[in-house]
Amino acid sequence: MSVKLIALVLPLGLDTFAVAAAIGMTGITPARRRHITVLFTGFETVMPLIGLALGAPLGHAIGGTADYLAIGVLIAFGLYTVLSGEEDEQRINELANPHGLRSLALGVSISLDELAIGFTLGLLRLPIVLVIVLIGAQTMLVTQLGLRLGHRLSEQFRERAEQLAGIALTTLGVVLLAERLLR
Repeated sequence: MSVKLIALVLPLGLDTFAVAAAIGMTGITPARRRHITVLFTGFETVMPLIGLALGAPLGHAIGGTADYLAIGVLIAFGLYTVLSGEEDEQRINELANPHGLRSLALGVSISLDELAIGFTLGLLRLPIVLVIVLIGAQTMLVTQLGLRLGHRLSEQFRERAEQLAGIALTTLGVVLLAERLLR
């Protein structure tokens, strides 16, 4: 497996784990764990494809600057993840019981990083099917781990995992930018 592939998928797992652990801190039922796992896995598997579908026509329209735009989106999302504040208790309790539009909002909110990754998939030149399968598999695994272990983990640990994910995504963006500039 390539370093780029690991650098892409691993931070996504850390971010998902952090959100799932926050929800797991509330103590949820096995049925709710299954529901949230399916929700997270579905959104995080589809969002890179949406990002790719939106990014490809945009890339053709703006030409050579498309790579820099994709890198900028990745860096911006990584920095946002590092700098975003922690979830408050009421928000976590709402996330633990998603229904209807709340499920949709939760699914979109936890998969924005996958959307950003979708924009950069063409730039990374990785096999798309493999990336999607790995994202789906890691999402299922880390969601279950986070939901099951969340009540045992400290809030500080969860926040650090989320910040580490943001640092990793930002670093990947900076490395891609350096590669582009040094060509």
